[in-house]
Amino acid sequence: MHSPVVIIGAGPAGLTAAYELVKNGVEPTVFEKGDKVGGISRTETYKSYHFDIGGHRFFTKVEEVQQLWLEVLGDEFIKVPRLSRIYYKGKYYNYPLSLFNTLTNLGIFESFLILLSYLKVKWQPNPIEENLEQWVINRFGERLYKTFFKTYTEKVWGIPCNEIQAEWAAQRIKGLSLKKAVTNALFGTNNTKTLIKEFDYPVLGPGMMWQKFQTAVEDRGGQVHLNSGVVRLERNDKRIERVVVQQDGKLISVAADYFISSMPIATLIHRLDPLPPDEVLQAARKLNYRDFLIVALVVNREHLFPDNWIYIHSSEVKVGRIQNFKNWSAAMVPDSTKTCLGMEYFCTKGDGIWTMSDTELLDLATSELDKLGLADAIDVEDGVVIRQPKAYPVYDHEYRRHLTVIQDYLATFENLQTTGRNGMHRYNNQDHSMLTGWLAAKNILGEEHNLWEVNTERSYHEEFMTTSKPSRVSNNLQPDLALR
Repeated sequence: MHSPVVIIGAGPAGLTAAYELVKNGVEPTVFEKGDKVGGISRTETYKSYHFDIGGHRFFTKVEEVQQLWLEVLGDEFIKVPRLSRIYYKGKYYNYPLSLFNTLTNLGIFESFLILLSYLKVKWQPNPIEENLEQWVINRFGERLYKTFFKTYTEKVWGIPCNEIQAEWAAQRIKGLSLKKAVTNALFGTNNTKTLIKEFDYPVLGPGMMWQKFQTAVEDRGGQVHLNSGVVRLERNDKRIERVVVQQDGKLISVAADYFISSMPIATLIHRLDPLPPDEVLQAARKLNYRDFLIVALVVNREHLFPDNWIYIHSSEVKVGRIQNFKNWSAAMVPDSTKTCLGMEYFCTKGDGIWTMSDTELLDLATSELDKLGLADAIDVEDGVVIRQPKAYPVYDHEYRRHLTVIQDYLATFENLQTTGRNGMHRYNNQDHSMLTGWLAAKNILGEEHNLWEVNTERSYHEEFMTTSKPSRVSNNLQPDLALR
């Protein structure tokens, strides 16, 4: 069997690449290991309740991505007001910061100490910003860092903040500072993407978008195969020749001219046949991931709280964030007298939380919901557990060195591109993942773009301009992989 292009993974990056190709007369073959499209941006269902694997807002200033969303989903978007708060020591803090709310909750004395801590670091900032702790303290002061950043961040990543690279903060919370937060609170100004007030959302969740992408690809001659895990990529010198896929208990082989992969980059390295040199394999083994699971609870209450989600900064419970899917879209809950909550737990495959049985996790989530005072345990009538491995690439202090080894090796291939969050080991949002997939397709169609220059920092914080010129690359299809 032969296909002009094989795409591994039917998440935002893979499906965007496939869609751009079929629009230009190229019919790719997409292989997805899971039973539905969308990757971590998919929507799961349980007894007609729809819920995300984490919340996925549709907001971007990358014009190409915005156009794709509207082109594929059309008028099936709804406008959703953003409301999220932080739970800390039994109190709820508005996010973005509300000055009166914050001062009331913290008290005048604690607020004064936070201000002194901030002024101290402004007077004598840390000259080194190698890790997240240093980065945040330089912008908020040590006391506010310990109050609002440290506990939650370490709950998410499972490692101390001083072992997380500052690069992660620069990508995810760039533009935020205590001064800017107070200015926003006093004057109502807000130019930071992480603090948007309203966003688009598919009426039945983000999976609806990717199902539409799948249909559009298939209607134009492309193929999307689910439950199809790639077990081997056969290579000859500097070219990938074919993939071997396990599908319905059988192995099938597909040759292709070009390959796009959004599978975890460390997994890709170990799927190559023959295997890469030992130093590349070792680098792949050193890349770490944070896993995730969500316990979706059906609560016999019509209204619980108005937020889309609540960040849980308190250390007395293990839950990290709570989604209220009814407040994303009322259509996601089939019974208007009930509520569906997503209790999100950040974990590592094999640890105590990950290895708990579904029954134990349902009991844990129910008891923690009750402990937080958000709902009575007696009102929880049903639930389901969904586990998501490799949800977040970890930016530990060694990741860049190992990733560079892998990038340099993959750069030698003439017909292979990697895209998306896991395909590039970057903490992308779905719009950034889509952009990498779109540009990968453009490369196959004859353009020349360096996917690694489409970095998370620029696209996430609106510095990627649609009028910018693409980077020129040399003879290889795969761009220069030097991480900038």
